[in-house]
Amino acid sequence: MKHLTLAMLCLVAAFFTISCKTQSAAGTTQSISKGSVKGSWIVTDIRFEGIPAHSKVTVFDQASFGCFKGSQWVLPSNANGSYTLSSTDDGCSTATQPIVWSLYKLNGADMFQFKKVGTGLKAKNVTDGYRVEISSLSNTTMEWKASVNYEDKTGAIIYTLQRS
Repeated sequence: MKHLTLAMLCLVAAFFTISCKTQSAAGTTQSISKGSVKGSWIVTDIRFEGIPAHSKVTVFDQASFGCFKGSQWVLPSNANGSYTLSSTDDGCSTATQPIVWSLYKLNGADMFQFKKVGTGLKAKNVTDGYRVEISSLSNTTMEWKASVNYEDKTGAIIYTLQRS
């Protein structure tokens, strides 16, 4: 009888442990996966929050924000991707930049991060990189939000990307 009582107590304890874990897991938001981000994307729009609309802003230490409109981002699952600037408006130069990309969780936010790599460079030897928050993601659209300082104020650049 003692063994039966002990077995029942263990069974009840196991049941409560499983139900508590299930409830807490159901209340959490799921992180964005690398599989949902991989693919080819085109930047279709760039807008500002907290920054005047026609500001001169250089992004990713490369070019004016306008040069990135229409840029194509190739994000394969092996993390060795690239982006290509194709706009020739306002003095933009066409260029393809190899990158190594990954996802990162920062204070509960999903971040897209990348490092520029070039010929003969390995990502582990590159110390500078870039991070943008993935503020929304669907099968066809992704939105990045990058915090920036502009004239001693904090603003944001919002990039809208469409899967191609």
